[in-house]
Amino acid sequence: MPFIDARALPVLELKQGWRGRFFHSEHMTFAYYDLAEGASLHEHAHPNEEVWHVLEGEVSLTLGGETKSVVAGCAAVVPKETPHAVVATKASRVIVVDHPVRHEVGGVRI
Repeated sequence: MPFIDARALPVLELKQGWRGRFFHSEHMTFAYYDLAEGASLHEHAHPNEEVWHVLEGEVSLTLGGETKSVVAGCAAVVPKETPHAVVATKASRVIVVDHPVRHEVGGVRI
């Protein structure tokens, strides 16, 4: 499956304000999220390296105790096992990429 139309993938609402479409490559998981303003994700860590790329809007990302605003056109790299939390300070569209493949997000199999 070398070509993917993410717009055609089913939408999963993992939690209130988090609507996402997901696919996997051999080594990575890609999540295309539409986040409602105020949607948040509690502090957590996991064995995956994770890259957040903000396409539209703005998120506040706390990474290892430091909070930064990540705006459209910017990205943040979350090293594996590093505590992090997210709040959508504006309605946002983001792509989140995990390495290695992640088969579950928020208790939901993807």
